[in-house]
Amino acid sequence: MQYAKQEAIVAQSKVQQHARVPDRWRRMVNPKVLWAYVVVILGILIVLAIYFDPSYRDAFDYIWPGVQMTLFLTVTSFALSLVIGLLAGLARVSTNPILYNIATFYVETIRGVPILVQLLYVTFVIFPLFVDGLTAAGFGFSIRDVEMHTRVIFGLALAYGAFEAEVFRAGIESIDKGQMEAARSLGMSYRQAMRYVILPQAIRTVLPPLGNDFIAMLKDTSLASALAVGEITHLSRQHRNRTFTTFQPLNVAAFLYLAMTLLLTRSVRYLERRMSPNE
Repeated sequence: MQYAKQEAIVAQSKVQQHARVPDRWRRMVNPKVLWAYVVVILGILIVLAIYFDPSYRDAFDYIWPGVQMTLFLTVTSFALSLVIGLLAGLARVSTNPILYNIATFYVETIRGVPILVQLLYVTFVIFPLFVDGLTAAGFGFSIRDVEMHTRVIFGLALAYGAFEAEVFRAGIESIDKGQMEAARSLGMSYRQAMRYVILPQAIRTVLPPLGNDFIAMLKDTSLASALAVGEITHLSRQHRNRTFTTFQPLNVAAFLYLAMTLLLTRSVRYLERRMSPNE
């Protein structure tokens, strides 16, 4: 009798094991994650090509310094755009008609012009005018003293500041008006209520879209190649002209952009889960 029970238990465990295998395979061949397998395979192929193929390794060594410049442009431009966007966003919800109209003019104008045109305008119009003004005021300053990547940083910050202004405005307006009224009833000024009550909640709300804009900023730094700034796209183009090869530099550049973008995307998803009200 006891032997029969043991046989039954063994048979049941085998059935369960056979039942688990299809589930495991079903999860592995989930149609929703097939794209991830394709991306991983392509990434492995590029890494192997860089390791074993001298032409790919030469392209990687030449383009790799552009990663540092790309990240520098992304971080500094985005930090500056956050400051511009926050100030413009506060002005967009202000009851002061002058501040509101100036901020609205800035947002609507900048959002209606392509970013590349803005970069060219900042580089060849605004900065020369600014330097001429400093020279006329007695400061010994030349336009050649301003590095091209500095102009790109201000151009990108100005462009993305308009988008961040709308993000901050939407976040502030998503907070219930009763909270502002409650803060004012406790004796807070408008500035104190905005600083201690409204903005902390609004910033928590707008963190995911800000993360997405940060990823978009990283990709838009490629526009700096039009101004000969040594970021990834510009160096890949230089390598292509130097070696008359096309696939290697462009594959390496695409691989570097994709790797950074996927890493940032996963970080933003993690941040969204951590900042979710349900957590």
